[in-house]
Amino acid sequence: KSLLNHTAYLSCYFPNSQKTDIKDLRVFWQKGATEVVHEVYYGQEIHDNLSPKYVNRTKMDMDKWTLQLSNAGIVDEGQYTCIIQHRDKGSPKVIHKSECLLHIIANYSQPEIAQLNTGEPKPNAYLNLSCSSSGGYPEPKNMTWLISHENITYRRMHHMDVSQDAVTKLYNVTTKLNITVPTNTLTNISCLLHLGEQLGSLVSVPLGI
Repeated sequence: KSLLNHTAYLSCYFPNSQKTDIKDLRVFWQKGATEVVHEVYYGQEIHDNLSPKYVNRTKMDMDKWTLQLSNAGIVDEGQYTCIIQHRDKGSPKVIHKSECLLHIIANYSQPEIAQLNTGEPKPNAYLNLSCSSSGGYPEPKNMTWLISHENITYRRMHHMDVSQDAVTKLYNVTTKLNITVPTNTLTNISCLLHLGEQLGSLVSVPLGI
């Protein structure tokens, strides 16, 4: 995983047990079946065959067998293959191959609750709320409303509207809630954006009614 516009580190763990000289190895990174990402040719980094979008963006740490990919973008997501060949009696032989899956993460804004109907809510009237968060990636799982009063919290999940920017590929999400304004009791309403098991959740500032 890598944050959007940060450096991604792609591991090609190669236990060089033979202590093979780097000058006898060709290290080759590719994305998918066709894109050449990086090439170290018998100790020298060469750039002749690179796909244009990787030029001046990659660097190989030969001690850690890790490829650094700078300014990682959503278009860089996908599977990368690392192939190491050994120059054996003149003809190169594959001695190591590994694959690495890159996921890009962009942080969503803190969810924000807005009231859609104007004026002070009257008891037993309907209250229309929306909750929005923007500029994130990947697409989140869901948004949940938390409604708390008298030490009891209710969860309500409604349809989440999702839009994706055609250029940046970042997501904006919104959900709506229509509830009756409670009488004679303080109610706090929060909105929870669930990003996925490994990414956790974001919660709004509570709205007190």
